[in-house]
Amino acid sequence: MSFDPGISKDALKKISGEVRSWHLHTRSDLSFTDLARRINPVVAGWINYYGRFRPSELTRFWKRINAYLVRWIRQKYERLAPLRKALAKLREIAQRYPRMFTHWRCTTVAASGW
Repeated sequence: MSFDPGISKDALKKISGEVRSWHLHTRSDLSFTDLARRINPVVAGWINYYGRFRPSELTRFWKRINAYLVRWIRQKYERLAPLRKALAKLREIAQRYPRMFTHWRCTTVAASGW
């Protein structure tokens, strides 16, 4: 018998649903730092709770948050609407401010294959 402490599929589905309910990509009235202030406390709690023993299992979750950030960039800035430009901008911001979002401390956009 063994015990493998990590996030369950149900818990991952629950927190992913919570992220979807935030509708980040529609909040073009907010700045990037405002988004960070809103989501960082919640995401930090999830990382501390679910990522305590196996943080690698949260990689899909971090990529989902990054995908919403890319959608937000594409929605807010017309000149960054093409996907490549939005991804490049997110990489640039992650390299310039690697501690802006809590999940970037675990894996940055540049390191996660985005």
